Amino acid sequence: MQIADLQAKQGNVNITAKVIEVGQPREFAKFGNTGKVSTAIIQDSSGQMSLSLWNEQIDQIAVGDEVTIANGFVSEWRGNLQLTTGRMGSMTVKKK
Repeated sequence: MQIADLQAKQGNVNITAKVIEVGQPREFAKFGNTGKVSTAIIQDSSGQMSLSLWNEQIDQIAVGDEVTIANGFVSEWRGNLQLTTGRMGSMTVKKK
């Protein structure tokens, strides 16, 4: 699967890409819980897109790492596609 093939509301996404940017984490509070979220930019030979990172995922990756998302989900935020592991997916990191 390639980034260029992904569409909003698509599930069961399995993809491997390189991390080219990692944004600063920001804290949030929702339903009485707090956490952190950050956005990374990933790239493969077909293009690039945002990858939402939640809580402990933020500290697992760095620029140059290769990430593999298994059973991910594509959402749309402010007109841009975002990939996330969601509740059922997982992320594996291969360090640079």
